Amino acid sequence: MGPTGGAARPGRFFGVYLLYCLNPRHRGRVYVGFTVNPARRVQQHNGGRKKGGAWRTSGRGPWEMVLIVHGFPSAVAALRFEWAWQHPQASRRLAHVGPRLRGEAAFAFHLRVLAHMLSAPPWARLPLTLRWLRADFRQDLCPPPPPHVPLAFGPPPPRASAPRRRAADTESELEHDAETRCTLCARVLQDEDPLCCPHPGCSLRAHVICLAEEFLQEEPGQLLPLEGQCPGCKNSLLWGDLIWLCRMGTEEEEEDSELEEEHWTDMLEI
Repeated sequence: MGPTGGAARPGRFFGVYLLYCLNPRHRGRVYVGFTVNPARRVQQHNGGRKKGGAWRTSGRGPWEMVLIVHGFPSAVAALRFEWAWQHPQASRRLAHVGPRLRGEAAFAFHLRVLAHMLSAPPWARLPLTLRWLRADFRQDLCPPPPPHVPLAFGPPPPRASAPRRRAADTESELEHDAETRCTLCARVLQDEDPLCCPHPGCSLRAHVICLAEEFLQEEPGQLLPLEGQCPGCKNSLLWGDLIWLCRMGTEEEEEDSELEEEHWTDMLEI
């Protein structure tokens, strides 16, 4: 069905992580943050404010990044998730989650909040991966994540990059695409990237909206599909994988270090 939680995926990496403090004086403290580079970010936290770490973690290390949720379609989507995880009592999406109980460890409370977040809209319909970076910290979530959210272990795989195409190949594709039509509505696919089935031999090329409507026939009340059957080859497809594959090679590299500054979260209440 395409990329899985343990395989390299195209596109930029956006993750929301959970840090655990190993310092005996502060042991048990946790911190939730956003990152585009987990290995670099944990080094910044352990290096203190002068190295780019957060003031809440500065001088209290060492910190261990034990868990990360990734697969968000954009930085804004990940930052909204981060804010809600940090402030569940203020998020309208998590009004059903009770406050931290007396005697409940911070780590256990944050896992309880995370479990409800992964099962609540809008996050329950995103192509997320739950990844334990430290398997010895793993605990089962209650409620468990949705079936389409894979459980992975170890560091995230390196990002897959799209092969560079020759100019002649690109020109040939553009000439062909000028007459290519949507498999579902038969209209010409003009200035947009169509969704294509990744299975060999399948010729499906469709508008995003057309394929979304096809997949949502079984879920008429939803706006975002989870998965569906390819109209061409009849194989099962995850919507998130289709979007990732569509974006492969179309994103421009950007400077990402400032994305991890804490002031972003002040504007992202949900």
